[in-house]
Amino acid sequence: MKTLGYYFTLCLLIVSAQYVNAQYNLEQTLGAPYVQSIFPSEDGKSLAWIINEKGIRNIWFTEVNATAPRKVTAYDRDDGQDLGNITITSGFLIFTKGGGSNRYGDIANPASLPQVPKREILRLNLSNDSISKVDEAAVAVIAPDGKRMLVTKQSRVFLIEDISAPEIKSEVLFEVRRSAGSLSWSPDGNKIAFVSFRNDHSFVGVYSIEENKITWLVPSLFFDSDPAWSPDGSKIAFIRTPGAGRGELRNIMSGVQFEIVVANVNSGTGKTIWKSPGKDGGYSQYYPNAPLRWTKENKILFYSEHEGWNHIYSITPEGSGLKDLSPGECEVENSALSANHRYLYFDSNCTDINRRHIWKVTVATGQSQMVTDKSGIQSNVVTLEGEAIAYREGRHNIPTTALIQNGSTTTNLVSLPDNFPASQLVMPEAVQFKSADGLTIHGQLFLPSKLDKTAKLPAVIFMHGGPIRQMLLGYHYSGYYTNAYILNQYMASIGYSVLSVNYRNGIGYGRDFRLDENQGPRGASEYKDIIAAGKFLQSRPEINPEKIGLWGGSYGGYLTAMGLAKNSDLFKAGVDLHGVHDWAWRGEEFSPGGGWGITPELMELAYQSSPISEMQFWSSPVLIIHGDDDRNVMFGQSIDLQKKLDELGVHNEILVFPDEVHGFLRYESWLRANKATVDFFNRFLK
Repeated sequence: MKTLGYYFTLCLLIVSAQYVNAQYNLEQTLGAPYVQSIFPSEDGKSLAWIINEKGIRNIWFTEVNATAPRKVTAYDRDDGQDLGNITITSGFLIFTKGGGSNRYGDIANPASLPQVPKREILRLNLSNDSISKVDEAAVAVIAPDGKRMLVTKQSRVFLIEDISAPEIKSEVLFEVRRSAGSLSWSPDGNKIAFVSFRNDHSFVGVYSIEENKITWLVPSLFFDSDPAWSPDGSKIAFIRTPGAGRGELRNIMSGVQFEIVVANVNSGTGKTIWKSPGKDGGYSQYYPNAPLRWTKENKILFYSEHEGWNHIYSITPEGSGLKDLSPGECEVENSALSANHRYLYFDSNCTDINRRHIWKVTVATGQSQMVTDKSGIQSNVVTLEGEAIAYREGRHNIPTTALIQNGSTTTNLVSLPDNFPASQLVMPEAVQFKSADGLTIHGQLFLPSKLDKTAKLPAVIFMHGGPIRQMLLGYHYSGYYTNAYILNQYMASIGYSVLSVNYRNGIGYGRDFRLDENQGPRGASEYKDIIAAGKFLQSRPEINPEKIGLWGGSYGGYLTAMGLAKNSDLFKAGVDLHGVHDWAWRGEEFSPGGGWGITPELMELAYQSSPISEMQFWSSPVLIIHGDDDRNVMFGQSIDLQKKLDELGVHNEILVFPDEVHGFLRYESWLRANKATVDFFNRFLK
């Protein structure tokens, strides 16, 4: 084993040579401005968005009818401190700065700042852009009057009476056992709905400010979540899923049966108005931005997969008139209601399985239409005043930006630097191939723009993480996968073919595709798709069949290690970013069941479904990259793998980022990781 420190000097010597074939460098694309999120004001008259440029995050703001946006923060460091949870109200912009804590209580500090940062709620005065601290917390919830604000800290809920006051003061409003989250004000601002999570079950409660009283809504042996107020504030709808019984472990790859319950706020009594026919929930509740809504026109909207795809349905509060608002063999992700609640907007891959577009549906009739350009990738729609909407959009050669669309007029709110190489980025080709069991697998193929017909290209297969993800034909709406897309583009620019594989158990292709019963620790069924991808590349005339590598992060790191352990004859090199290498160890040490429901009875199968079980066949070189404050995959997974590789005499290199988290928060981390990946493949595949 040799660390990347040894190779860093060498990399500096050859870096200019390795970029000779490239028409641009990684800094030009990786450092370009990327819009990571957008936030409308409650009245729809203004919009804020966060731009990440070379790791420096700042907030921009505009009135919808303004002539030009303006940057309202002036942060100037690649410090890994994220921004988010923006609320615009009463001349102020409330937002969060800083990341969450790990299991030991450590706040994310990927820049190793000597003064450890805190996660804070901040207040920005839009009249002069001055910033002041509100509290050390993660989420603020503004009252309907736009003046009062709630802040929650585990079991206690605090009230701030006036967010415009020169000095912010808060007082404990109420406290419950264990936790209080998912806060939601009643329409009149006199009551607060919340969820109290209690490990194996949870309750929805309502706190009355006037009565200083908590009412529990239909308490049961279930997990209750996602409270949504009726327009008149007299009732609440919420989602109910089974509580955790003996030996039952969380498994993100399984579904659960769920119910929609409607309860009376004053009495706490209620009833189930709809129950899914099977295990059609779970993903449908935790993945979208708003899994349950109650509209002004008295319809309850919810997500479900009971017809095989993640769709949005409407139903009356009495449980009648169930209607699919997004029919078809396609997936719906995030959504937003118009101000009058007559229209629902959502992003979906309907009619275009390889992208995302914004659709508008009339809630009362279900009539729908696509309202954005089909050549882009649009996501995270929000509604503004009148008929205006805003959304994020990326293209194959344009990073994700923020747009306001008002009728036939679309305004781009972000400018790219003059040296951004838009004309030099290739359009990936949508491809399909069959896995060994006949399943159709989709992917995106990147080829050099100037292809020598007599050349035999080295090739790399990229595998996303999750596995609940889908790579697309352009810049991704996730920052992590945008950075991966940038590297795939760059690899093509220096003479590689890159195949990005949407293997089974990802999203975008329906529930059955996502829920293969032999997935991951239960048999590694998705590895068949990686073998199929390798054979697909070998069949292509422009590919050198002896020069195929693998790279990916997290679940993609797992599949990279699987390929090198099981088929070093096919896969000649790999770059493994923070991958899981031993499912059994994850199920024992990371968390009960490891998040995949790995019971004691499954431990042996989980081990046999792991790269670590077939190390004797591993001969291809590998680069292992990991941040040591990873909250998703134990750092020890890489330690253990490297030790076993050394024992076998397999060439391996290590790049470690002290204090960096799973999805690297710093531009410098991504730049070093991407350059190290290019350097590694140049040495072992070219």
